[in-house]
Amino acid sequence: MGDVPLTPERILVAAEDVLRRYGPDKATVVDVAQALGVSHGSVYRHFGTKAALRDAVLRDWLQRAVATPLAAVAASRAAAPKRLRNWLATLRDAKRSKVLDDPELFATYGALAADAREVIHDHIETLLAQLQHILADGMASGDFRAGDVRTTARMLFDATVRFHHPAMAYLWKGKDEDAAFKALLDTLLRGLRK
Repeated sequence: MGDVPLTPERILVAAEDVLRRYGPDKATVVDVAQALGVSHGSVYRHFGTKAALRDAVLRDWLQRAVATPLAAVAASRAAAPKRLRNWLATLRDAKRSKVLDDPELFATYGALAADAREVIHDHIETLLAQLQHILADGMASGDFRAGDVRTTARMLFDATVRFHHPAMAYLWKGKDEDAAFKALLDTLLRGLRK
C-alpha cells in the first residue's frame, strides 16, 4: 500500500469500511489508518479531527447515494411535472433502499448525521436547489402556477418528509406505503397545476 498515494478519497473508502465493521461508536482514526497501512498522523494530515473525517464520510455518502442521482433527475429533459414526480420518487427510493437493504450501515450514517448538523443542512440545501430548478422550469413552461420557488420547494420537501426522513423508516415496510406515496404525489401535483 505504500506505493499508492494516500488521498482523501482512499481515506473515505477505508473510513466507510471501518465504520461498517465497528460502528460509529467504536471506529477510530487509528482503525482507519491501520486499514490503509499508514500512521494515524497521515490520516490527520488530510482530516484534522475525527469529527472532520466523520463529516466527510457522511457528506460523501449523501452526495453519492442521494444528491447525485437526484441531480440527474432534476437535469433531465422531461417535462417538469414528470421530473418532479421522478425526483420525489428517487429521493424516497434512495432512502428506503438504504434502510431496507442495509439497515446496519444506514443506522451508522444516521448516527453520523446526528452529530453533523452542518453537513445535513448543506445536503438539504442542495436538495432544495434541485427542487427549485424543477419548479422554476415548470412555472416558466406554464405547467405549474407561478409562485415563490423557494417556499414551494420547501413545502414539497416537508410534505413528503414522512417518506424520506430516516426517523420515519419504521413505517416504510407497510403494505400501503406505495399507495400512500402515490396519493400524496397526485395531490401535490394537482395543487401545483395552473
